Amino acid sequence: MAGSLDGIKVVDLSRVLGGPYCTQMLADHGAEVIKVEPPLGDETRSWGPPFNDELSAYFSGANRNKRSIAIDLQQPEGRDLILRFLQDADVLVHNFKSGTLEKWGLGYADVLRARFPRLVLCHVTGFGSDGPLGGFPGYDAVVQAMTGLMSINGNPSDGPTRMGTPIVDIGTGLIACNAILAALLERGGSGLGQAIEVPLYDCAISMMHPQAANSLMSGQIPLATGNGHPNIVPYDMFETSNGKLYLAIGNNGQFAKLCDVLGLPEVPCDPRFTDNAARLAHRSEMTEVLSECLVQHDAFELEPVLLKAGIPAGVVRNVNEALEHPHTRHRGMVVSVGTYRGTGVPARLSRTPGAVRAAPPRFGQHSRQLLREAGLTEAEIDRLTQANIVREEPRMRETT
Repeated sequence: MAGSLDGIKVVDLSRVLGGPYCTQMLADHGAEVIKVEPPLGDETRSWGPPFNDELSAYFSGANRNKRSIAIDLQQPEGRDLILRFLQDADVLVHNFKSGTLEKWGLGYADVLRARFPRLVLCHVTGFGSDGPLGGFPGYDAVVQAMTGLMSINGNPSDGPTRMGTPIVDIGTGLIACNAILAALLERGGSGLGQAIEVPLYDCAISMMHPQAANSLMSGQIPLATGNGHPNIVPYDMFETSNGKLYLAIGNNGQFAKLCDVLGLPEVPCDPRFTDNAARLAHRSEMTEVLSECLVQHDAFELEPVLLKAGIPAGVVRNVNEALEHPHTRHRGMVVSVGTYRGTGVPARLSRTPGAVRAAPPRFGQHSRQLLREAGLTEAEIDRLTQANIVREEPRMRETT
């Protein structure tokens, strides 16, 4: 069954994570994605172990359902090949430094817009093209540090802490994907494409909720609260007799049900705990009451009891336990194609569902196929590969 983006062609010049994560989502939903790599290859191909079938897990997690070709864009003939691919493309995604496409004669405003008026160009960038930091390259952890994300993560005693997943890159990929879809939807009416800029920095600022909203309203500096929520109590992790349990109590009704299940019917009537504002003001006392009770319970037995009672709660599992959980498997959130194993497609469309159709590509795996489709002869393809304009093997990285 064709995906919802069947017929959409994407030329993906991006590397590492933000751009590739975006284009993988487009590919999961049926878009044809041509991954154009530099002569050295996407650097995440070497980010391991672990490796499987010559592919790193890091690369594999953001590049399935794509076809790969390696082109030296420093060469004019390499850039000519990009123009060939763009003749029937709908989207171009890249994360080069600002001004790189212009330097190569592929700038949107002066070349691509006139030549391909329906093209949607998405530039995933570090800090945007203007402003005091405009043009600088961006990296997930650095942007986490600069935007305050590290300052609100972790335990207060530990100081600023990097988030365990590259949340800025992944969030930027999600936002970029949404922006591309919005531009394609608008194009259906206007007939025109447009340029999109999605900076890591801007995305990180926008994702800092509720801390940014709290700061803008109160003027106070948000602090790290460990596993606790800055605005809601009890919304925290608790020890049980055999593991950790997380409670996410969002209203008084849930709090009353929690106390009822735990055999603490008098607690909701305590003036310190009657509503969220009171519980927030008495966070330590609230935590102590629940901690003393929960440490006597079995986390795995309590989890389903709380969920059935309408109380948000869950056992704190490690990654392997989560991937092996029966619900994860039931939802199809672990998939495999050949030797490739990855996470599933989370958005479920009833008529045109996304799917994992192809494993992540090896370096330049589809070069000849893609060049034939672009109209090149075998003799032309041979010449381009012999001249290393199209690479069939990655160029060796220089060592010092």
